[in-house]
Amino acid sequence: MSVGLPPGRSGHVFSLAISKVLRYTQPRSGLRETSLGRIDRDFVVKVIASSLRKGNIVDMDGKLYVVLKAENFHPGKGTPTTSVDMRRISDGVKVAERWRTTEMVEKATVDEREYDFLYEDSEGFHFMEPMSYEQVVVSEEIVGEGKVFLGEGVKCFIQTFEGVPIAISLPAKAVVEIAETEPVVKGQTASSSYKPAICTNGLRVMVPPHIGAGTKIIINTEDMSYQERAKD
Repeated sequence: MSVGLPPGRSGHVFSLAISKVLRYTQPRSGLRETSLGRIDRDFVVKVIASSLRKGNIVDMDGKLYVVLKAENFHPGKGTPTTSVDMRRISDGVKVAERWRTTEMVEKATVDEREYDFLYEDSEGFHFMEPMSYEQVVVSEEIVGEGKVFLGEGVKCFIQTFEGVPIAISLPAKAVVEIAETEPVVKGQTASSSYKPAICTNGLRVMVPPHIGAGTKIIINTEDMSYQERAKD
């Protein structure tokens, strides 16, 4: 099939236009959902339930939901299933769904970009896109417990739908300092017996017995768990 060039358009420019059309009309199997422009509200792709991840947008019964948590279960006997906790974007109502892992669900494409954290005020958490200097305000409900890791300049991926922030992805790891915990016992080493500690940012975490106040540690921001002692 041949395609004629529109009047006044070069072949190079027109080929770029065609490539953009193909980009947004073909399924993105196995690719990360990112984009540099707005996607039509009705554009969705069908994916298997087991591929859903936190931050994905699901179109269900004509309403859009942001995935808060997705877990796959593979019992010894019976059908493998995917359990998904979601929040309806229109009104914030939280729902839980369970699908067979191979069941097809509709996932909407959203805009995702990297932003730098600026500051927090009564409106929420302010971020700026470093290339365009565009700013967005993310609500505390969306940021959740991850707010303790936000400091000036921290880079996060923010997903928006029709210009409205709907999900945020923090850096996988963060360095925090221990403010209070039980004193270190001489000769004691890391073991399965962890003790409670409070970080300077207010985060409560379980740490090995040899970790004392003033020590900097690396935290997994997904589940708020201790990973290792930070290198000086």
